[in-house]
Amino acid sequence: MASGSAGDELFSPLQLRSGQVLPNRIAKAAMEEGMAGRAQLPDARLISLYRRWAAGGAGLLITGNVMVHAEALTGPGGIVLDAETPLEPFAAWARAGKAAGAAMWMQISHPGRQVQANMPGVVWGPSDIAVDLGRHSKRFGRPIAMTPEQIAATITRFATTARRAERAGFDGVEVHAAHGYLLSQFLSPLVNNRTDEWGGSLENRARLLLDIVRAIRAAVSSSFAVAVKLNSADFQRGGFDADDAHKVIGMLATLGVDLVEVSGGSYESPAMNGRPADGRTAAREAYFLELATELARTSALPLMLTGGISRRETAERVLANNVAVIGVGTALAATPDLPNRWREGSAATGSLKPVTWSDKSLASLAEMARVRYQMRRMATGSNPALGVHPAFALLADQLVQGRALRRYARWLASKERQEIENPSAAVL
Repeated sequence: MASGSAGDELFSPLQLRSGQVLPNRIAKAAMEEGMAGRAQLPDARLISLYRRWAAGGAGLLITGNVMVHAEALTGPGGIVLDAETPLEPFAAWARAGKAAGAAMWMQISHPGRQVQANMPGVVWGPSDIAVDLGRHSKRFGRPIAMTPEQIAATITRFATTARRAERAGFDGVEVHAAHGYLLSQFLSPLVNNRTDEWGGSLENRARLLLDIVRAIRAAVSSSFAVAVKLNSADFQRGGFDADDAHKVIGMLATLGVDLVEVSGGSYESPAMNGRPADGRTAAREAYFLELATELARTSALPLMLTGGISRRETAERVLANNVAVIGVGTALAATPDLPNRWREGSAATGSLKPVTWSDKSLASLAEMARVRYQMRRMATGSNPALGVHPAFALLADQLVQGRALRRYARWLASKERQEIENPSAAVL
């Protein structure tokens, strides 16, 4: 870290291993927009949304999930970038994010078993263990354990998406290995009960993530940033914990990774929305700071901390604990120019109050729906509406997702027909 106070540090540049320089230490963290247009491509809405965030003063913008496998989406409005995807819509998206000088990274992801039961396509996991949400468990499909061939194809898909992201003008990718998605599932001893080289020891459970990072590094230029989003802990008894995270960061340090973003939780334990289950980090802001501070003491890689940060004082406190980059998510859905406001000494225009429903799974869905509601407003030129009732936002989100599901199902069926007619163009 550069010398000076934490306040000075917040707006100081950060040079990464790849040579890329972030103009300041504030990153717009990934939030799943669910806004795919025709053929699961970014369209004018996403471009408008990211142009607005670009003008807000963050040094780094990270997109929401971009899916590496067209048959495996976190939701029907997911963006897909695979070997057959046209690049111009992505190039326009990258230009919008970089318009004011920020770096623009693409978060790339595979949902694994976290696929809605009503979605077409595949539901894969390291094992056939389904998502356990109690009475909401039927929302997700029943996974099948991946074959070695499917694992190899997944590694190829991640590398293909990263290579094409660079061609489209993005400055880097962030591999999503947190929040219960596929790579997080492989890392978790609760979900991964394989007995082959992909399961058992932490080294084996981390093999898929490490092989993907190696494949990406081999597919992109040395100046292209490669980051990883990793849970500091799953907040589930017997799951991936802070000691595991420490060891995985050490493994990643030898592979040319630029940055590790530290988060936590999954659908089964939605700590990323606050209130971690173990109660160790009860503060509403920077609720993974305690774990991130422990990791930062020995990390060979710069760390980015995401989770509940909305005030400059909190951001400065995080930097003072040897964290290199501040990830801001929900607060930027409420106040898109928050970094500029911090620079000027002013505060956010408002915030989204926590959803305190007794049903934690439903509350988590409502939290995400309210954030997407704000993003859809900003994408059409309107300002956030922070007073929206969570039940209304959830209903609106379900209507949007219903239309997106019908569109996605038609597109996927058409894509599969084309692959049958031209099998040489398909990726396993």
